[in-house]
Amino acid sequence: MITGMNRHLIVGLTLSTMAVAGCVSRSKYDELQAEKDALQAQNQQLHQQMAAQSAEISAGKAQVSRLQGAIKYTVDSDLLFPSGGWEMKPAGKQIIAKFAAKLAPTQQNKLLVNGYTDNAPIGPALQKKGVTSNQELSQKRAENVMQFIISQGVKPDLISAHGYGDANPVAPNTTAKGRAKNRRVELALAGPAS
Repeated sequence: MITGMNRHLIVGLTLSTMAVAGCVSRSKYDELQAEKDALQAQNQQLHQQMAAQSAEISAGKAQVSRLQGAIKYTVDSDLLFPSGGWEMKPAGKQIIAKFAAKLAPTQQNKLLVNGYTDNAPIGPALQKKGVTSNQELSQKRAENVMQFIISQGVKPDLISAHGYGDANPVAPNTTAKGRAKNRRVELALAGPAS
């Protein structure tokens, strides 16, 4: 049994469907609906990416700063590399790939990849691999990031890598937290030449 309210609802829906059908063809309506759904999905994906990057930045794992016309993106080395290694982890590649995807299509300025370590001495495992100093380790890390960025479409003639070892610490090396901050890779995009 259909109540009076349900009858009005059914009649209203039927009339609105007929009105919509009279204004736009079904194929056009389906096309617009698919486009709307795709845009909503893309919007949701962008919001998720922004939330993830905001979480990285607010967690202190990544940092973006502007320096006299240049832009510097700093990433915690623990996100990029295994402890005592210089080959990028899959999660590290994802972080750098996002950066490269934004940069590669419009790159016009030089990108500097700078590697830094804490002041902890090089362990025996790294020494067996031929790495005898923090400067060497930071250079290998910077070069590895540079090669990966090039593989993602960044122009090889507009990128360079340099390892600074434990020089230029951003925090005291006296605590684990400070040492973690000092283990970093900075991607510095130079400002336009004047």
